[in-house]
Amino acid sequence: MKTPENANEKFAEFVGKKKFVEENLYPGIADEKMRPIFTKKIDQAASDFKTVAESEKPTDIKYQEKIGIGLSRFADVYMELDTEDRERVCSYFEELMNIVGLESSDGQLNKFMYGFDPN
Repeated sequence: MKTPENANEKFAEFVGKKKFVEENLYPGIADEKMRPIFTKKIDQAASDFKTVAESEKPTDIKYQEKIGIGLSRFADVYMELDTEDRERVCSYFEELMNIVGLESSDGQLNKFMYGFDPN
Protein backbone atom coordinates (compact mmCIF):
# COMPACT_ATOMS: atom_id res chain seq x y z
CA MET A 1 0.00 0.00 0.00
CA LYS A 2 1.49 3.33 -1.05
CA THR A 3 0.83 6.41 1.05
CA PRO A 4 -0.54 9.32 -1.02
CA GLU A 5 1.99 12.14 -1.45
CA ASN A 6 -0.26 14.77 0.15
CA ALA A 7 -1.11 12.61 3.19
CA ASN A 8 0.92 14.72 5.67
CA GLU A 9 -0.83 17.87 4.47
CA LYS A 10 -4.22 16.14 4.81
CA PHE A 11 -3.38 14.89 8.33
CA ALA A 12 -2.41 18.43 9.34
CA GLU A 13 -5.70 19.80 7.94
CA PHE A 14 -7.63 17.07 9.76
CA VAL A 15 -5.97 17.74 13.12
CA GLY A 16 -6.33 21.51 12.64
CA LYS A 17 -10.08 21.55 12.13
CA LYS A 18 -12.58 21.98 14.93
CA LYS A 19 -14.36 18.71 15.56
CA PHE A 20 -17.77 17.68 16.85
CA VAL A 21 -19.33 20.93 15.65
CA GLU A 22 -22.63 21.22 13.83
CA GLU A 23 -22.19 20.30 10.16
CA ASN A 24 -24.27 18.60 7.49
CA LEU A 25 -26.83 16.51 9.39
CA TYR A 26 -24.75 16.30 12.56
CA PRO A 27 -26.20 18.59 15.26
CA GLY A 28 -22.92 19.04 17.14
CA ILE A 29 -21.76 17.29 20.27
CA ALA A 30 -24.50 16.47 22.76
CA ASP A 31 -22.39 17.42 25.81
CA GLU A 32 -20.14 20.42 25.14
CA LYS A 33 -17.74 19.59 27.99
CA MET A 34 -16.88 16.32 26.19
CA ARG A 35 -15.70 18.07 22.99
CA PRO A 36 -12.01 18.46 24.02
CA ILE A 37 -11.91 14.86 25.30
CA PHE A 38 -13.40 13.41 22.10
CA THR A 39 -11.27 15.69 19.93
CA LYS A 40 -8.09 14.56 21.66
CA LYS A 41 -9.00 10.91 21.06
CA ILE A 42 -9.67 11.52 17.35
CA ASP A 43 -6.47 13.55 16.95
CA GLN A 44 -4.52 10.68 18.57
CA ALA A 45 -5.99 8.38 15.91
CA ALA A 46 -4.80 10.80 13.21
CA SER A 47 -1.33 10.71 14.78
CA ASP A 48 -1.45 6.89 14.77
CA PHE A 49 -2.39 6.88 11.09
CA LYS A 50 0.38 9.34 10.30
CA THR A 51 2.91 7.08 12.05
CA VAL A 52 1.83 4.15 9.88
CA ALA A 53 1.81 6.32 6.74
CA GLU A 54 5.40 7.40 7.42
CA SER A 55 6.56 3.86 8.21
CA GLU A 56 8.59 1.83 5.76
CA LYS A 57 5.79 -0.57 4.84
CA PRO A 58 2.30 0.76 5.59
CA THR A 59 -0.33 -1.99 5.20
CA ASP A 60 -4.10 -2.25 5.51
CA ILE A 61 -3.61 -4.46 8.58
CA LYS A 62 -1.43 -1.85 10.31
CA TYR A 63 -4.05 0.84 9.69
CA GLN A 64 -6.82 -1.48 10.85
CA GLU A 65 -4.86 -2.13 14.06
CA LYS A 66 -4.71 1.64 14.59
CA ILE A 67 -8.48 1.88 14.04
CA GLY A 68 -8.95 -0.74 16.78
CA ILE A 69 -6.66 1.17 19.13
CA GLY A 70 -8.36 4.46 18.27
CA LEU A 71 -11.86 3.11 18.86
CA SER A 72 -10.79 1.47 22.12
CA ARG A 73 -9.82 4.94 23.40
CA PHE A 74 -13.54 5.71 23.45
CA ALA A 75 -14.35 2.76 25.76
CA ASP A 76 -14.13 4.92 28.88
CA VAL A 77 -16.58 7.48 27.45
CA TYR A 78 -18.71 5.20 25.30
CA MET A 79 -21.79 5.79 27.46
CA GLU A 80 -21.35 9.55 26.96
CA LEU A 81 -21.64 9.14 23.17
CA ASP A 82 -25.13 9.43 21.78
CA THR A 83 -25.93 7.89 18.38
CA GLU A 84 -25.03 11.04 16.44
CA ASP A 85 -21.70 11.36 18.28
CA ARG A 86 -20.87 7.69 17.55
CA GLU A 87 -21.71 8.26 13.88
CA ARG A 88 -19.45 11.32 13.90
CA VAL A 89 -16.57 9.32 15.45
CA CYS A 90 -16.99 6.75 12.67
CA SER A 91 -17.06 9.43 9.99
CA TYR A 92 -13.80 10.89 11.35
CA PHE A 93 -12.22 7.45 11.05
CA GLU A 94 -13.59 7.24 7.50
CA GLU A 95 -11.91 10.58 6.74
CA LEU A 96 -8.60 9.18 8.01
CA MET A 97 -9.12 6.04 5.93
CA ASN A 98 -9.74 8.21 2.86
CA ILE A 99 -6.52 10.15 3.44
CA VAL A 100 -4.48 6.95 3.12
CA GLY A 101 -6.74 5.09 0.69
CA LEU A 102 -7.83 2.40 3.16
CA GLU A 103 -11.04 0.80 1.92
CA SER A 104 -12.12 -1.24 4.95
CA SER A 105 -12.01 -0.98 8.72
CA ASP A 106 -12.48 -4.77 8.76
CA GLY A 107 -15.89 -4.37 10.44
CA GLN A 108 -14.55 -2.34 13.36
CA LEU A 109 -16.59 0.80 12.65
CA ASN A 110 -19.81 -1.23 12.43
CA LYS A 111 -18.96 -3.02 15.66
CA PHE A 112 -18.29 0.35 17.36
CA MET A 113 -21.49 1.86 15.97
CA TYR A 114 -23.92 -1.03 16.36
CA GLY A 115 -22.20 -3.41 18.76
CA PHE A 116 -21.67 -6.13 16.15
CA ASP A 117 -20.07 -6.78 12.76
CA PRO A 118 -22.85 -7.53 10.25
CA ASN A 119 -20.52 -9.73 8.17
